[in-house]
Amino acid sequence: MSKHATFKRMDQSTQEDWALIGEEFKDFSKGLVDRVIAHLRLLEGDYGGFPIDRFSHCLQTATLAYRDGRDEEYVVCALLHDIGDTLGSFNHPEVAAAILKPFVSAENHWMIENHGVFQGHNFFHFIGMDRDMRDMFRDHPQYERTREFVDLYDNPAFDPDGEILPLEFFEPMLRNVFAKPKNSFYQRAIERLMQPA
Repeated sequence: MSKHATFKRMDQSTQEDWALIGEEFKDFSKGLVDRVIAHLRLLEGDYGGFPIDRFSHCLQTATLAYRDGRDEEYVVCALLHDIGDTLGSFNHPEVAAAILKPFVSAENHWMIENHGVFQGHNFFHFIGMDRDMRDMFRDHPQYERTREFVDLYDNPAFDPDGEILPLEFFEPMLRNVFAKPKNSFYQRAIERLMQPA
């Protein structure tokens, strides 16, 4: 059983409390990828009316990106682009982007955060929405990148007969990308904490 800090209010915490919390964080952070994988697996068997389940859709999107020669970070973004479907039913791209943000480039983060609006070009008109909503981003530097992500990987990844590489294939990539945060307001504290004693 782990030790616990003794404060009842955070403004009463001490340096000793935070040393203890920091040690716990080091162990906890090592399990992040396992928790991400477990959450991604929640999409397994969830069809939501689609031709393949949401888990297979994520795998197929990543497979298409991988087969097209995209780099590891991009492939991981493709893999996790819809991970937010379970908890963010009304804003799933933002949930996926929040998970990825500390570990990916600003370009990939924007692409994932906004992919839903771009995918909408393919179906918004069927549900009473503006299929050209993506045009509000027409002058954004990541417009073409995001349009391409949807057109090449997200849009065609609903094919029951298409190639779907197993999650185990992508797991090493996931572990590499999540090995060290690049962008977190805790960055300096994390780097100091993770240094060997």
